[in-house]
Amino acid sequence: MSKLLELEDVGAPECCAPLSGPTLGEDEAAELAGVFKALSDPVRLRLLNMIASAERGEACVCDLTGAFELTAPTISHHLKVLRQAGLIDGERRGTWVYYRAVQERLTRLSGLFALPAPSPV
Repeated sequence: MSKLLELEDVGAPECCAPLSGPTLGEDEAAELAGVFKALSDPVRLRLLNMIASAERGEACVCDLTGAFELTAPTISHHLKVLRQAGLIDGERRGTWVYYRAVQERLTRLSGLFALPAPSPV
């Protein structure tokens, strides 16, 4: 028994719309590669997620360390990498440091691969 397959024209404009943002230059691509390198570690990705989703928009390092089976110096190292990548900022209050996500940086990353909104039919 023969089955016919329907082929889709992948060259059709409605199939594969280009990204909505501008193309990256060499310098920006190199900078963003460093940011993605910082995010390539599961612990750092979780830390950023915890910080960005924290109430009041910030998280105390004292609240972050308990979520991991890692030493405080290791968590501090991961936070330092996120900070150097420009993804978080910190503010010392007494003996604790409070971290918050850098919204402009996260917005830039989220828009990097954004597709244009589909046009109404």
